[in-house]
Amino acid sequence: MYERILVAVDGSSTSDKALEEAIKLALVHKATLRLVHVVDTAMMDVDNGGLVSVHEVWDALRQGGKTLLKKSEAHVQEADVSVDTVLLETLGVTRVATEIVKAAKEWPADLIVLGTHGRRGFVHLLLGSVAEDVVRMATTPVLLIRGE
Repeated sequence: MYERILVAVDGSSTSDKALEEAIKLALVHKATLRLVHVVDTAMMDVDNGGLVSVHEVWDALRQGGKTLLKKSEAHVQEADVSVDTVLLETLGVTRVATEIVKAAKEWPADLIVLGTHGRRGFVHLLLGSVAEDVVRMATTPVLLIRGE
């Protein structure tokens, strides 16, 4: 039985599908959802010659994450499911998957739910897969929801 389900959200349609599945599971199991969004500051750790304020970009990413979490939280509450939210950051040294797995351990979650884009070939090589990394690292069961 699942009592605590951690759901990683990123605002994509795939993430939205994963959230819908997590809501269904939460209703069946009377579980609590914890929604997490990871602000990946590692991608911003570059010298841009002062053209863009990195701190302003970080602040915008954080604000976008907070907005996404509030919207997702409201959607879960409409389904009458218990929910809370956590905004995480990579802080330039950790990976998104590492933060998700760490959050699942610390809470502690019974299940991690996240979407997978199913990228292959060069795009997968270039972008990697957060979902794949979570599956490799997690000691908690992981439910992957495939996007379209």
